[in-house]
Amino acid sequence: MDAQTLRGGFADPAIQSAHAFRSVMEAMARPGTIQDITGAEPPAPLSKAAGAVLLTLCDADTPVYLAGDTDCADVRSWLAFHTGAPVTGPSQAMFAVGTWDALAPLSAYPVGTSEYPDRSATLIIESDTLSGNTALTGPGIKQIAHLNLPETAAFQLNRALFPLGLDFIFTCGDQLAALPRSTEVSSCT
Repeated sequence: MDAQTLRGGFADPAIQSAHAFRSVMEAMARPGTIQDITGAEPPAPLSKAAGAVLLTLCDADTPVYLAGDTDCADVRSWLAFHTGAPVTGPSQAMFAVGTWDALAPLSAYPVGTSEYPDRSATLIIESDTLSGNTALTGPGIKQIAHLNLPETAAFQLNRALFPLGLDFIFTCGDQLAALPRSTEVSSCT
């Protein structure tokens, strides 16, 4: 096992994973807000935020799909060592990570069932920026929030599936924002 695989996990797992979990939950509870998340130093091309999310939410029972450039030996080894999460295809994934283009098409991921809507995937989308002008409304948003989204139609179609659908976590550097399936997305203003 090489040194890159061993490095980059939480130095103080109990405390750092609790802080990271809080950041993820705050982002999900308040869609469009940007949260800081630290503690992970994953191998490229994963951002620090994506690495911290994976360290916090994944374990040996959590299938992960690595899309595009994230599906490389360094990321696979790092993920296996620090979380034990198995790497799988998109149709079995509980989490998927990559750029928007690499994660396409969204129809490849499980959206849950009427009996078990929670058995859907969460996509961790690596982004260049989180601040944007796409309007968000819905649960957890006082009036209107804004986020940089790669498009609006896919998120509007996803919302139409509610209570089924995908959840999204957008990562950039050491920050994240979330877009749960219950959030309504309006065209850019």
